[in-house]
Amino acid sequence: MANAQHETATAEAEYATYPDLVGKVAIITGGSRGIGAATAAALAANGVAVAAVGRDEGALDSVATAIAARGGMAIWVAADCTRPDEVARMTATVASQLGPVDIVAAFAGGNGFPVSTEKETTEHWREIIETDLNSMFYTVSAALPGMLDRGGSIITMASSAARQAAKSAAAYAAAKAGVVAFTRHLAGEMAPRGIRANCLAPSAVENDKMRTWMTQEQRDALGASFPLRRLGQPHDVAAAALFLASAESSWITGATIDVSGGKIML
Repeated sequence: MANAQHETATAEAEYATYPDLVGKVAIITGGSRGIGAATAAALAANGVAVAAVGRDEGALDSVATAIAARGGMAIWVAADCTRPDEVARMTATVASQLGPVDIVAAFAGGNGFPVSTEKETTEHWREIIETDLNSMFYTVSAALPGMLDRGGSIITMASSAARQAAKSAAAYAAAKAGVVAFTRHLAGEMAPRGIRANCLAPSAVENDKMRTWMTQEQRDALGASFPLRRLGQPHDVAAAALFLASAESSWITGATIDVSGGKIML
């Protein structure tokens, strides 16, 4: 029952208000569902013109339509973020339709399904590195030139798997650890240009994949194992992303924030 209540709260989530965000432009990859869709909704509720990016055109259209119905400004752009040419085209489309980009939420990926290292294949390893590390770099690389003279906020998506040993595949842990290291390095490079780069590291967030893989009873048991006694919800991570996009976090860069219900206390 507790998780069902949190699902309802996610659909009706209310976010903090950050007036400095009004009029800004954001790209959110992985924006068709889950954390990405919730982040697009949170930014749009704060007056940001958002571009939801992903591969599922129907889901992207639903995200943009829901935002518009609430009075927000949103477009969607279909792009495979593992293909640099498509990411470059997407970035140009967003700039032409919405204007120069101020916020990049590089959230595409999320292939943490457990695979034991003894059964890992080179093909699967390369696939995970491409979807969960390289796609982030392609997105940042495409958007960064337009931000150099404007400043802005770049938010990347890691995982608790990058922070401590977990049941996910080693390839996923390595990819997400790479996201953390890249973000820290980028933050140091870009600080003199007024660009902040920070990373979010969620733990178990209830989403469509989890509901497919696990029964309600299994999800309840997993949620009970966290210090805060519940699973994460997309809006929990979106609220952290919203803060990192805003001027309220103006003295935070190079940080990794564990949105993990207390599971990780470093």
